[in-house]
Amino acid sequence: MELMGLANALYNLGTTVVNDLSKDKDKPGVGKQVGVRVNDVINHLSTIDEMAQHCTTMIPMQLLMDIDNSRNPMQLTRDRLERAATENQFMNAKINAIDSYRKHLEEALSQNFPDLEPILRPEQAPQLDGHKDAASA
Repeated sequence: MELMGLANALYNLGTTVVNDLSKDKDKPGVGKQVGVRVNDVINHLSTIDEMAQHCTTMIPMQLLMDIDNSRNPMQLTRDRLERAATENQFMNAKINAIDSYRKHLEEALSQNFPDLEPILRPEQAPQLDGHKDAASA
């Protein structure tokens, strides 16, 4: 709420300055409102500074720089989420490719080197009597 008040005070200061510049500068007795508006802005800044001393929320510096550069934080958040989702899909594809390669490699090694099958597939090792257990199948 205090930030909204500051934004409003800054807007009022800006409009007052523009209005005062457009009026006749040399008219005597015309009270300027600029000083009052500046004091209002200073009061809001002072209140925000006092509130900041008690705030423990950490704000990423990149976010503040993006706001200073007139970038919309919601747009940036959406872009970063989309980028993370894209990178996640890419990484999942890599993991699936590696798993597929591992399976094909194990099959090829098992076919060409049957003695390695118990090492490659310990969960499918043959039983002593030569039959597979129904629970492991």
